[in-house]
Amino acid sequence: MIYLQLFWSFFQVGLFSFGGGYAALPLIQEQVIEVHSWLSSTEFIDILTISQMTPGPIAINASTFVGTKIAGLPGAIIATIGCVTPSAILVLTLATLYYKYKGLNMVQGVIKGLRPAVVALIASAGLSILLTALFNKETFPVQFADLNWVALVLFLLSLFILRKFKLNPIYIMLFAGFLGVLLHLFTPLV
Repeated sequence: MIYLQLFWSFFQVGLFSFGGGYAALPLIQEQVIEVHSWLSSTEFIDILTISQMTPGPIAINASTFVGTKIAGLPGAIIATIGCVTPSAILVLTLATLYYKYKGLNMVQGVIKGLRPAVVALIASAGLSILLTALFNKETFPVQFADLNWVALVLFLLSLFILRKFKLNPIYIMLFAGFLGVLLHLFTPLV
């Protein structure tokens, strides 16, 4: 039964996530945290971090890691297939239709209409991750006293390094992870 639930949950994620992995994050979060309670918010953030650090699309990596955590290797395979199946079918169908009717104004209007929705999904996922990382809460309101200063410093430092020196984000994630471990080790002493 768990295999069917994994397949169906990630089939829905693959079916309704337009715009790439970041747009799928709220859908994955809803399925694995709210609907099935497979993961806590902290575990979800950990899996999301690992998914970003490993090669491949975030949604597929996340489905693989969630499947592994819930049902081992068979769960990973089934969750990944569930995530990929609707996308493969939709892409093949839409590509065929797009190349056949790309000159129509209605098609161009649909594409323009999807852009704001994709941006909103990405912003929602980003805000949810930021709230969890900085305040250990998923929603507003947040208390300034709950601010995780170590996470804020790491975020601002990483953002500065990324923008100023244009380094590979993988190096920045590794640096931030290493620095975070060091800061958390010595924070109780201060």
